[in-house]
Amino acid sequence: MTPARTGTSDSDTSESKLLAGLNPAQEDAVTAPDGPLLVVAGAGSGKTRVLTHRIAWLIAERGLSPFGLLAITFTNKAAAEMKERVGALVGPVAQRMWVSTFHSACSRILRREAPVLGYRSGFTIYDQSDAVRLTDYVRRDMDLDPKRFPPRRLHAAISTLKNDLIGPAEAAECAESMSDRRIADVYREYQKRLADASAVDFDDLLMLTVQLFREHPDTLEHWRRRFGYILVDEFQDTNIAQWELVRMLGEEHRNVMVVGDTDQSIYRFRGADARNLARFEEVFPEAGVVVLDQNYRSTQRILDAANAVIAHNPTRHAKKLWTAHDGGELIVRYHAEDEHDEAAYVTGEILRLVDAAEHRYSEVAVFYRTNAQSRVIEEQLVRANVPYRVVGGTKFYDRREIKDALAYLRAFVNPDDEVSWKRIANTPKRGVGQASLNKVEAYAQGAGIPFRSALVEARAAGVTGRAVGGIVDLLSVMDELENVATDGVAATLRGVLERTGYVAELEADRSIEAQGRIENLAELVGTAEEFDAALDAGDVAGLVDIAGVGDPTLGSTDVTAEASVGPGESSEEPSDADAPVEAPAGRARCRPSSKECRWSPNSTTPATMPARSPS
Repeated sequence: MTPARTGTSDSDTSESKLLAGLNPAQEDAVTAPDGPLLVVAGAGSGKTRVLTHRIAWLIAERGLSPFGLLAITFTNKAAAEMKERVGALVGPVAQRMWVSTFHSACSRILRREAPVLGYRSGFTIYDQSDAVRLTDYVRRDMDLDPKRFPPRRLHAAISTLKNDLIGPAEAAECAESMSDRRIADVYREYQKRLADASAVDFDDLLMLTVQLFREHPDTLEHWRRRFGYILVDEFQDTNIAQWELVRMLGEEHRNVMVVGDTDQSIYRFRGADARNLARFEEVFPEAGVVVLDQNYRSTQRILDAANAVIAHNPTRHAKKLWTAHDGGELIVRYHAEDEHDEAAYVTGEILRLVDAAEHRYSEVAVFYRTNAQSRVIEEQLVRANVPYRVVGGTKFYDRREIKDALAYLRAFVNPDDEVSWKRIANTPKRGVGQASLNKVEAYAQGAGIPFRSALVEARAAGVTGRAVGGIVDLLSVMDELENVATDGVAATLRGVLERTGYVAELEADRSIEAQGRIENLAELVGTAEEFDAALDAGDVAGLVDIAGVGDPTLGSTDVTAEASVGPGESSEEPSDADAPVEAPAGRARCRPSSKECRWSPNSTTPATMPARSPS
């Protein structure tokens, strides 16, 4: 099926402009006819350029509606970049197009279809830490040993089951050991509590959308008609649930373009399955194949080494990267005796490059596989008086004060959100300890009522003393927020911070850390003000900046609900918002945050693959 043609184009983009600067393989991918298409894109081969120009080509040359395209990429950062580049080709309409991550797209779909599955449209989305916290509540109530069943490991097991589209009942049926049965029991209760709180976790966004499409064919048909063209980036990093979504939406009209490369599959530990590329060719046997093998980023020497290593992978599309940049510096491999010798070598190389006036400190990067490796390297850098900056610290929306403030919003928007109510009950301190919360929780479970309703009946739950007054104060504050909520998200946030005494408590602390937290909260309010202004102007594209999982078509109530979400899939990218464009110091960075160094002329990779890799 081909989407309806638009009467006029939103852009004066010409064919020559869209094809300018493309190499022959890129042009073949951009101008490919209707039908399934697999683009095998090597590293640095310009795949984002191909995707964005393909989108613009379909709109400008095929006359397709910008709203009949679904373009999916892996992280919020990548989606924002893609939307910006599409906008440069097709105009402002790009801001309203479906260019997003899988989780964001599924969130938008579920906001519209939630009642079909028994959820309210304003359901809460739990981020990783909230989901782990709820898992620990379940573990504790089931009296499971935290040493044998750590909450993070339990939740990781649940996440793996969800990514494979295995529900609680099937998990119980397939359990082979006592440990598996315990995980299935926790999974069942975890899902029940999520539903009771009208909440979902990130894995649910995918799994519930698949469930929606499987159980309601009419709904699936609606979204199939809506998206007559589907384009997916980083396809080698998709999991089973994501593949199933692509298959169901695209199997009928078969206008599906996926871009991927098994050689770059690094997220298996998160459930990614590179075999989805083979599944794509099985379901779409008529798919055309375009190989992008010209690299624009590295020298030929680097590519020769990469080609030699990856050639040993038997399950891959044949591809040999090449570049017009001949030559390049030799790759250096240093075999260190131990971590201290390794750190000394790295530091010595940095000093050599700087002393020879070849490079500045800010042009050198040190990559390492795990954060634990940074300690020895940092100690050596300090001894040698080498300035450095560790990139990839705690992300803004993962900071304690930000999560506290947003928990108030979440509890306000969704009174059934048990996790958020428990977080704010004694934040800031108001005398409501864990023992009191346990009594309220037991009362709620016994009476079959939400946690918030049990707070209202705290005395009946057995809560006494100062804790009763603290709970009354909390409920009073939440009631008072009703008076300011109509003024927008920023006004509500200010009301939370002022009326709870949260900022006052930080001000009384007078520590540097407390001052930093106050500044972070001011930044959050500023972000909310920008969002309110954009919302008043009819533009909600900034929602992703606030929440990470956005729905640009929601009304103000649902927008407020989503504004309470953490950064979501942007966790793949480290936060570096405060870094200057030209930092005076070198940078150390944990390698799993990034697939490759795209900016530094010199990088050193300790431990697993020591090398200095000129770009």
